[in-house]
Amino acid sequence: MKQASKTDGVPVLFLLKCLLFAYALTGALLMLLSLLLFKAGLGEKTVSVAIIVIYVSSTFVAGFLAGKKMKNRKFVWGLLEGISYFLILAVISFAAGEDAVTSGNSFFTTLVLCSGGGMLGGMLS
Repeated sequence: MKQASKTDGVPVLFLLKCLLFAYALTGALLMLLSLLLFKAGLGEKTVSVAIIVIYVSSTFVAGFLAGKKMKNRKFVWGLLEGISYFLILAVISFAAGEDAVTSGNSFFTTLVLCSGGGMLGGMLS
């Protein structure tokens, strides 16, 4: 009978660590953005674009890290990281009473951006 090795199965803890790292990166980048907003007086469109770039780059990093670890079907693991990131973001936004992420076209656009960023990171890992 074959014993399961440590490489068999899905390392859920590692995937959660990647997701946590993505949120830590998001927090750091949003703090930097708020500093720039305070010091430079950025416009609304610039801030909106910067937030989108932050979402995509954070999910890209999470997907990249997950793809490096998994070594098989990397894009699927990156996609999973991106979707997980989005779901947590949507739940927190909904709980806080914000409609920016959880309503209308913005909901699907953010879902596609987060999923795409994670999948791209997985593919390029």
